[in-house]
Amino acid sequence: MKNRKVVLVGTGAVGTSFVYSAINQGIAQEYVLIDVNVDVAEGQALDLADGNAFLPHSFASIRVGTYSDCHDADVIVITAGRPQKPGETRIDMVADNAKIMKSIALEIKKSGFSGITVVAANPVDILTTVYYEVTGFDKHSIIGSGTSLDSARLRRLVAEKLNVGAKEVSAVLMGEHGDSSTPIWSTASVMGKPIAQYVAEGKITEAQLDEITHDAIHMAYKIIEKKRATFYGIGIVLADIVRAVVCDENKAMMVGAYLDGDFGHKGIYTGVPAIINNNGWSHIINWNLTAKEQAGFDASCQQLTEVVNHARAAIK
Repeated sequence: MKNRKVVLVGTGAVGTSFVYSAINQGIAQEYVLIDVNVDVAEGQALDLADGNAFLPHSFASIRVGTYSDCHDADVIVITAGRPQKPGETRIDMVADNAKIMKSIALEIKKSGFSGITVVAANPVDILTTVYYEVTGFDKHSIIGSGTSLDSARLRRLVAEKLNVGAKEVSAVLMGEHGDSSTPIWSTASVMGKPIAQYVAEGKITEAQLDEITHDAIHMAYKIIEKKRATFYGIGIVLADIVRAVVCDENKAMMVGAYLDGDFGHKGIYTGVPAIINNNGWSHIINWNLTAKEQAGFDASCQQLTEVVNHARAAIK
């Protein structure tokens, strides 16, 4: 079996948290780090390489590279962009980061890359759409991190309220990775038991579910306020997405996939349930949403479409 090669673009806290998680899981054998600040990338590579002798699955190499290294990569993970400032929404960053994403996309396309791209730069729904439109790559070969982290936060908060493990909770947020995401309680369950039954039994209330939703959606602001950035959670999520790709897991995840009439919308990437394998995302799972859920998703997609148009104008 040939070595799996992963290229990371952007060696800040999110990118290196991803690589740290990936090397601990033995996801790839070769890692290449690309960053405008070559010294930082080199320092990160050296620091990460120091742990190789202690890993359960050691890797072959981790080094600094250039976009020419993308040519034969299996997966490229893009986390580059300026960070979210305190009090700023992800949408506020759109013009600056759309220009950065365009330059990255053109370099990757020029390399002859033909693998899978995972985008986690914010605002991720907008920038995944920009990357798709600039590169012209197959839409299925591009995956946004979507609402995978948002949904993980929702699951954790429900689990804490019901005193169960987070893995036992199935609950998701759909739409924007951000303020307009909407909970899909109609599909939620704990140990296979619908969340509606827990509500009916008085074990959790509708008001508590609303509070959990609010806290999950606004968790990033709380973390940024306390330590200026979020990176460990998304790093673990990105490693999970990449593992699903390279191991061809056919795993259902809340990722950014391209809507082409799905849930009544088209022309943008956003957080929806999709199957992930070594072709990227193979298909979206179309649930029958309640009227309230559909309205929430509609509002999120409408906002994203408006912001995508701003991003398009910024990179003309």
